[in-house]
Order: sequence, then C-alpha cells, then structure tokens
Amino acid sequence: MKFLADVNIERRIILFLRSAGYDVIWAPEYDCRMKDEELLALAVQQQRILITNDKDFGNLVYFQKKAACGIVLFRIEDQNVRVKITILKNMLLRYQEKFGGHFVTIARKRIRFIPLEDV
Repeated sequence: MKFLADVNIERRIILFLRSAGYDVIWAPEYDCRMKDEELLALAVQQQRILITNDKDFGNLVYFQKKAACGIVLFRIEDQNVRVKITILKNMLLRYQEKFGGHFVTIARKRIRFIPLEDV
C-alpha cells in the first residue's frame, strides 16, 4: 500500500508509516505549494491513498466528483499526534484492505468507511 500525505500531516505520522515499511510521499518533501486538486491528481496517477487533516478533500470527491484511489481524513479534535498514530496503527492491522477505494474518516471514537463508488 502506498500513501501520499498532505502538508498538514504531522512528520511523526510519516516516520511511523515509513518505519512500518509503507511507501509514503509527503507533500513538503515533494512540492509543498501543490493545490488540493493537484495533490489528489498525483495520488490517483501514482495509485496512492491520500492522508490528510483537510476536510476540503471531501468537497473535491463528493461534490466535484474528482477521482481518488482512497482518502484517509483525520478528524481528531485536539490534533493529538500520538492518538492519531495509535488509531492508524490499529486500523492498518484490522482494516488495511478497506483503505483503498474508500473515503475513511477517523475520529477519536468513530471510524467511517464510505466506498468511493458511492460518492
């Protein structure tokens, strides 16, 4: 599984994913000036799952009908990176096969998977 992480994803999450053996491109290392549409297009072109804290990607996929291979949206209120890593680690163990082809919203007490074909 390959990921493309938005500029707003914390460096510790990138380091965690890479240490777990995942192929991760982090926008600040690639081109931090990319617009959301360009980032989403790059993710599709390279068959990567986009990880973000930005709700705007929901608008791009749901309302503008932009293509996506998969999106993981963190909605953790206090943006606690340890909590995010713990939840992400557990999700990768349990639901790894559901990351692709889904819009995944991760909150502290709820995880929602919406198939992208339903969007």
